[in-house]
Amino acid sequence: FQWSSPAEAIERFKSQEIWFPPPQFYEFCRLCNFPSLGELQKFSSARALEGCERWMPVMLSAPDGFIQLLPGDELYPEDPDYTGEKKIIMSTDKKVEDLMKEDGIFHRIVIKNVNNLGVYVNIQAKYKHINPLMIKCDNSDYNSRL
Repeated sequence: FQWSSPAEAIERFKSQEIWFPPPQFYEFCRLCNFPSLGELQKFSSARALEGCERWMPVMLSAPDGFIQLLPGDELYPEDPDYTGEKKIIMSTDKKVEDLMKEDGIFHRIVIKNVNNLGVYVNIQAKYKHINPLMIKCDNSDYNSRL
């Protein structure tokens, strides 16, 4: 076991020292907004009664990678498969790079490979939540839309 700050955990992930799944990568990016546990506790206490939203990432397969679409993204389906029973995977002939260069509303995790993830968000978080720190995929020229 090793205690790491969120930023340190992301660096260790990117250097392939450790691995964690995309949802945890997203949350580490969100935790980077808080300089201390006290600040995180203060934030969570202040927004605790605001409500929450059920999320189910929807996978979009592209020739050069995958994108996990999250609620609010312009490509997120109106009626996602919340149970996973349908095992729906959307696909496109466009490359991830081309999709990311298009102007749009993003709330997504880009997966180039198992240790090369990026978080791209330009939506307003609901329920007074906080967006994750945007982290680009390595070796990408995807433009930030913030």
